[in-house]
Amino acid sequence: MPDKLNKLLDDTGWRILVELQKDARQSYAELGRRVGLSTPAVLERVRKLEEAGLILGYHAELDHSKLGLPITAYIRLSVVGEALHNMIAIAENLDEVLECHRVTGTDSFVMKVAVSSVEHLQRLFDQFPPYVATTTSIILSSPVTRRVVSAPPAGKPQKRKKRRTGSGPKVAPVR
Repeated sequence: MPDKLNKLLDDTGWRILVELQKDARQSYAELGRRVGLSTPAVLERVRKLEEAGLILGYHAELDHSKLGLPITAYIRLSVVGEALHNMIAIAENLDEVLECHRVTGTDSFVMKVAVSSVEHLQRLFDQFPPYVATTTSIILSSPVTRRVVSAPPAGKPQKRKKRRTGSGPKVAPVR
């Protein structure tokens, strides 16, 4: 990682990124209080994080179901030849496509879509070129929807701590 990014991603930089991921609408004064900086200092740090491309934008998270799109699905597509570029153009122009990722393996793309019904999903498939193989998974629930990215510990992968919910019997560790 270049020195400039290392400098921006010090403890304070990471605390700013974590706080903005939790609540990007908070004022700079509140953000400064949370990370221990003055308002002008935190404003300058955020501006530098944006200029470095570490912060790409600020977005509203929507409830698709309340917007009339209760079905969210992942569609895996296997595409070959000219259909590859055609599929990219199609994905860019379909309002139902929330995300489209070019992937490795037997699939060419993974798309996340939101539709109003199974019939709507079928009409979406009709927009795909012929001879495109698809595999679709409709999302039933999403136990983890958005996780805050935090600074990785130096030298080893980060493990999530299991939270005790207080339910169930407490069991002594086996030795």
